[in-house]
Amino acid sequence: MTDSSSSTSDSLESLRQRIDQLDSDILALISERARCAQQVASVKLTEDPSAVFYRPEREARVLRRVMELNDGPLSNEEMARLFREIMSSCLALEQPVRVAYLGPEGTFTEQAALKHFGGSAVPVPTNAIDEVFREVEAGATHYGVVPVENSSEGIVSHTLDSFMASPSLKINGEVVLRIHHHLLVSERTRRDQISRIYSHSQSLAQCRKWLDAHYPHAERVAVSSNAEAARLVKSEWHSAAIAGDMAAKRYELERVAEKIEDQPDNSTRFLIIGTHDVPPSGDDKTSIVAAMRNQPGALHDLLEPFHRHGIDMTRLESRPSHNGAWSYVFFIDFKGHGDDERVKAALAEASERTADLKVLGSYPVGVL
Repeated sequence: MTDSSSSTSDSLESLRQRIDQLDSDILALISERARCAQQVASVKLTEDPSAVFYRPEREARVLRRVMELNDGPLSNEEMARLFREIMSSCLALEQPVRVAYLGPEGTFTEQAALKHFGGSAVPVPTNAIDEVFREVEAGATHYGVVPVENSSEGIVSHTLDSFMASPSLKINGEVVLRIHHHLLVSERTRRDQISRIYSHSQSLAQCRKWLDAHYPHAERVAVSSNAEAARLVKSEWHSAAIAGDMAAKRYELERVAEKIEDQPDNSTRFLIIGTHDVPPSGDDKTSIVAAMRNQPGALHDLLEPFHRHGIDMTRLESRPSHNGAWSYVFFIDFKGHGDDERVKAALAEASERTADLKVLGSYPVGVL
């Protein structure tokens, strides 16, 4: 062995030893953090047997701090994901978080739930969005995750209708998921004879142009979820499914084509619903629903206080009211927390100009 190769070998061995030592240090620190989490749980239970362990505002602040302190080479998002999993595992030592989501297993909603709560959460599938609300209201799960809007297809009306029918639930958080659709088949599929394609109605719409170009004569069948589409394909030789990575893995399907969505930046926003109010985190958003009287200028009157108090609105959607013809309710998102003085002032004025105004929740702006 030459002196040069010997020097390289010694350098590699030294680096490997350094990595081994860092791994040991990281392991010790994670274990110490986990023990602290257990102590936190003990203190909380001593003070209040019904204590809430998951604190959305606290976790948002921790993840933001991690991203602020990070100086690479890992990206801020990747570093935050690592800490998200550490926090999820530590929280499970205090109390495993049960999270209802729109099932079956393998949906984008399950993926969003795990992105927000981490891999140690206990996901609970339901058959419909309103069932997610019922599970949380009944206390069967701690939280729920529901889709609220897609960047290309717009609002998810079932979610807004469920908020209108739910008197007690609050929005506790949000998570945005980049949506990639794939055309999936099973080992039984005859690829040259595909005559039926299953998917959720929104996914079919998000892939309309690609389907027109590649499968113009195939029947497009809307089902309750992309995961259900993937499940159906397992038993049919002439069908395919449009679904994502989680469904492909869960149902052991093969990708015929990847990322077939018409819009490359396609994403869906999901809301976290719970039973508690969330204190300010420092970077928050508030959602409200307002029922308007049927009179000229009603919408202008509703929005004017927010403009005057300098509050930035991020979303405005309308839905027909179930309480009378030609009446509407408006769903509004804006920056700021309900405890902020200017938000309080704007809400007080707006409530005087509506038939009814309900704050759905103030919650941290999505970090991941």
